[in-house]
Amino acid sequence: MEGSGDEMTPGDFEHKNSQRWLEYERLVAGLESGKPNEHADQLPRRFRELCIDLSLVESRMYGDRLHERLNGLVIRGYNVIYRGKRGGFEHAVSFVTWRFPCAVRREWRLFLLCSLVFWLPFFAMILSAKHDMSWIQSVLGPAGMASMEQMYGGKEQQIAHLRSEYGSNFMMFCFYIYNNVGIDFRIFAGGMAAGVGTLFFLLFNGVYMGAAAGYVNQVGNPESFWTFVIGHSSFELLGMIVAGMAGMRVGLAILNPGRLPRVRALVEATKRSLPLIYGAAVMTAMAAVVEGFWSAQEIPSNIKYGVGATGWVLVSAYLLLVGRNRGYEVG
Repeated sequence: MEGSGDEMTPGDFEHKNSQRWLEYERLVAGLESGKPNEHADQLPRRFRELCIDLSLVESRMYGDRLHERLNGLVIRGYNVIYRGKRGGFEHAVSFVTWRFPCAVRREWRLFLLCSLVFWLPFFAMILSAKHDMSWIQSVLGPAGMASMEQMYGGKEQQIAHLRSEYGSNFMMFCFYIYNNVGIDFRIFAGGMAAGVGTLFFLLFNGVYMGAAAGYVNQVGNPESFWTFVIGHSSFELLGMIVAGMAGMRVGLAILNPGRLPRVRALVEATKRSLPLIYGAAVMTAMAAVVEGFWSAQEIPSNIKYGVGATGWVLVSAYLLLVGRNRGYEVG
């Protein structure tokens, strides 16, 4: 795009712009391979510049060789830019097969932080139920304890309660989608409070869920509880943690924007957290499907435990291993 005189020769024009064309070609080649590129947002601007260069080559009749080279680069850039508009299915597949698990591994420190904030109070509340129920009672309250007893007093009682409460598996699925998405959204949105809100909601859910599990273990029917939750727990709880990672990424940008203006840092952090919140939404939806159509069914306990354990192994292996030959890794 540099050079504006009609006296400029094709060689002068190519010499002045060759470095920029080479950078553009490298950027396009990287994006064509499907690998993430931190300079991907520059492609539209560079594409426009190259289109101007091509029009100058045509209007000044700089020759077929230069015209063919730039025309080829323009076509390649066009295909990369508009690939998403005609390749939605391809992008969905790439998101599942490597973009999402790679994004989780890239933020492994946040995964560790959010896991500790959730799991430590969860298990602490379960253990406290064996020694002192006062903590459990203060967290659940009379209404919460009555609900736990009604829901998990026994298998027959549990199924009767669910049927009377929701009427059908589909309505249970709708309720769980509404409830779980609401939890994940609050966890993510809490990041706007410099991450404090995200940590609070993770801690609160760890305390409350641990209190519920501890109460049922001591007062109700533990088998009815664990056979109900085991099937969908891997998707729901890990999805909650991933939503927390997305919220913390936004919160850290507010706390420490680095050399960027705080607004720009927030925008960049939000873009970086999008794969995480999308992935959390998918996991939450899967949890609701299992919870609505499997968890409350009259199925032998050993089968439910087996399916639940398999779910934990598969989801963990997916996040740890899938896509390791692609994209960004732990760093």
